[in-house]
Amino acid sequence: MLDDNKRLRIFTGNANPALAKEIADHLGIGLGDAFVGRFNNGEIQVMIDESVRGKDIFIVQPTCQPVNDNIMELLIMADAMKRASARHITAVLPYYGYARQDRKTRGREPISAKLMADLMTIAGVTRMVTMDLHAGQIQGFFDIPVDHLPGVPILADYLVSKKIEDLVVVSPDLGGVTRTRQLADRLQAPIAIIEKRRPAPGVAEVMNLIGSVAGKTAVLVDDIVDTAGSLTEAARALEAAGAKEVYACCTHAVLSDPAVQRIEASNIRELIVTNTIPLAPEKRTPKITVLSVAPLLGEAIIRIFGELSVSKLFDV
Repeated sequence: MLDDNKRLRIFTGNANPALAKEIADHLGIGLGDAFVGRFNNGEIQVMIDESVRGKDIFIVQPTCQPVNDNIMELLIMADAMKRASARHITAVLPYYGYARQDRKTRGREPISAKLMADLMTIAGVTRMVTMDLHAGQIQGFFDIPVDHLPGVPILADYLVSKKIEDLVVVSPDLGGVTRTRQLADRLQAPIAIIEKRRPAPGVAEVMNLIGSVAGKTAVLVDDIVDTAGSLTEAARALEAAGAKEVYACCTHAVLSDPAVQRIEASNIRELIVTNTIPLAPEKRTPKITVLSVAPLLGEAIIRIFGELSVSKLFDV
């Protein structure tokens, strides 16, 4: 698609090199030549082995597990690009680590999502691309342009291809209603909402179901599946309310232990996720389907590089 000799270059750290390679292949270019490793004392070593002077650099580096190592790789790579006179440095974070620490909920707490934004800007990042932020207001933490891409169109296209009848799209909590409505509109399906409370951190208790799921195939939708406690509890509640089948879809598959065991033991027929976070071999199971975000991110990069509208990628 793009001449390899043009200004656009794609680089990657160690967070998700397979996704970076997919994006580069979509663009028809090779990955940038760089080494990202460790010194003997554990410090991160970055060597950029090609000229980036005057070029538009895109660093693909979701800040997933190991979060802090991946963040430091991104920051040091950006600093290296800045000092090598890159024209623009865009950080492509399909998954934005620390996004759930977006506000103070008690005294003497940090706002780590804001600190992340400050660190990237100071390191030399001039633009940030991400997907399905846990809290959309994080875009306002940046003093540089932010392109916030939705995962819903990718999930919707897959669900449409399955030709499931009598669908109802379900939000696992009140905060996810907007995302649920976006998916429901694409599937031309009604919505339902689970009202829940958290008696303790990481513990969800279903309180009430708003809407009807009886005799229908329910599709739970969320941005992140972490320990899968809320998701599997919601699936049980939907079955108890008469849903004939339960599917679930999430953009970011964090899948901290014991998430995979919970999903395997649950009544969820299929969990649909994307590859914003690489799925480790030990977490792969027939119940989990992984969709690629590489074409979406590739098209966004083309538009950013060509100074075109990114929002035109979606029906807005």
